[in-house]
Amino acid sequence: MKIETGDFVVFHYVGKFENGEVFDTSYEDIAKENEIYVEEREYGPLGVNVGVGEIIPGLDEALVGMELGEKKTVTIPPEKAYGMPNPELVIEVAKTEFSNVGIEPIEGMYVMTDSGIAKIAKVGEENVTLDFNHPLAGKTLVFEVEIVDIQKAKEEASDGEVEA
Repeated sequence: MKIETGDFVVFHYVGKFENGEVFDTSYEDIAKENEIYVEEREYGPLGVNVGVGEIIPGLDEALVGMELGEKKTVTIPPEKAYGMPNPELVIEVAKTEFSNVGIEPIEGMYVMTDSGIAKIAKVGEENVTLDFNHPLAGKTLVFEVEIVDIQKAKEEASDGEVEA
C-alpha cells in the first residue's frame, strides 16, 4: 500500500544538515545523543496529511509512494524547505525599543515581537538588527524517514457515501 496525496501518514524522522549535524528528530534518544533534547517536548512519530502543506514541500513530496515500514533518506534543497533568506525580513529598530521593555539585546538571542519571532542579528550603539527569516532558510536539509502507519484517504463513492 503506497502513500498517496490525501493519506494520513505517521512517520519517525531525523533531520540533519549536509554536514551530518542533527537539528531535529522524533526520537528522544537521538535528541539526547545530539544534545538537542527539549524536556517540554513530547517525542514520537509525527502524523501528517500528505499533500496539503502541513510540512515542508520537499518532505511532503518524498512521502508519496513510500510504503509501511519503509525507510528513506531524502535531501531537500532550500527552495523545497524553508526558502532562501529574504533581505526584506531583516530590519533595524532603535535599541530603546528593548530598554523600554527591560530587555538587554544580545546577538544570537531570539525575541518575540508583535510581528513574530526574530533573531537578533546585530547589536549596534543605537540600533538592533532583527532577522525574521526562518532559522533554516537557505539550508539544504537531509531527512531520514521511517513510515510507521498509513491511513488511506476516504474516497467519495458515486452514490455520495464515504468508503474507507
